[in-house]
Amino acid sequence: MVQIPKPAAPPPSVPRSVPTSADVARLAGVSRATVSYVLNNTRAVRISEPTRRRVQEAAEELGYVPHAAARSLRAGHSRTVLIPAPSVPAGALYGRFLDELQGALGRLDYTVVQHGTAGPHGDEAARVWAELRPVAVLVPGSGLGPRGVAVLKRSGARAVVTLGPEAVEGAHGLLMDHESVGHRAGAHLYDRGRRRIGVVVPEESGLEVFSRPRLAGVRRALDGTDAGVTELPLGYDEDCAARLAARWRDLGLDAVFAYNDEYAMLLMRALQDVDVRIPEETAVIGADDLMLGRLLRPRLSTVHIDLPSGRDLAELVDRAVRNPGAPPERHPVLGARVVHRESS
Repeated sequence: MVQIPKPAAPPPSVPRSVPTSADVARLAGVSRATVSYVLNNTRAVRISEPTRRRVQEAAEELGYVPHAAARSLRAGHSRTVLIPAPSVPAGALYGRFLDELQGALGRLDYTVVQHGTAGPHGDEAARVWAELRPVAVLVPGSGLGPRGVAVLKRSGARAVVTLGPEAVEGAHGLLMDHESVGHRAGAHLYDRGRRRIGVVVPEESGLEVFSRPRLAGVRRALDGTDAGVTELPLGYDEDCAARLAARWRDLGLDAVFAYNDEYAMLLMRALQDVDVRIPEETAVIGADDLMLGRLLRPRLSTVHIDLPSGRDLAELVDRAVRNPGAPPERHPVLGARVVHRESS
């Protein structure tokens, strides 16, 4: 019996070596310094456009990407900007702002990392962020205090920027006055002849940092007038809206500021389901000026909110990174104006 030998096992595959900047330089026919200047977007050195294209094409062909840690060691700091994800539902308005900000920071050669919301918050969360050694941290909402700012700075963060109603010691601040949003809505409803005005206060945890100032703004607009304000807790679901609508006529209200456009649309639908006529019986106004509000019938009146420019905020971050010893900048933002439509 002839024994047929088994075929030899194929040799183990040899893993491909990780391409280096020297490989890119050889393929592009330039120096390693030129590769570094091009791929790190160094603005202090002028590189011709043909050379820049050769380097970029060589890097793409080899699958080379710069080593972030090595670059951080050379620069003395990272290029990572950390943005904690908001702990409350983020609407379309914030999403557009975040997209603009990320694009502007990218053009300035920063990498944006969004950190999740699970785990500790406020100053305790700052310790978690600090472990990632970001060069800058942008904190939406409230919760971060001076202790957390100090932790971040000791870990190497050159810029800490807060976006909220109050300045935080040691941090740059974009001061967002949500009371003005409610004030504009309340004044508008009063000027339209409404005197029994409800204000929706979302029951969702975390939104009170926005809803309470907006309620206070309505109260301030109506202070000293013959109008009254009724606080209306409302969860963001159809059952909650239906229960509120079912007792609407008992409340005796002739207008409502519904916190934002999403809550306004939810409540409008529930009111129409029980034959409350809008605006004849009840005027409705929201906030944020979402496109969907213009598609409703009647079209939704709203408070248009001007968020800070993503480009301006990116430039503030860049200034702070380049000059970390400068005094904190404070900028009032959040312009608000009423857009009157059919619902009020």
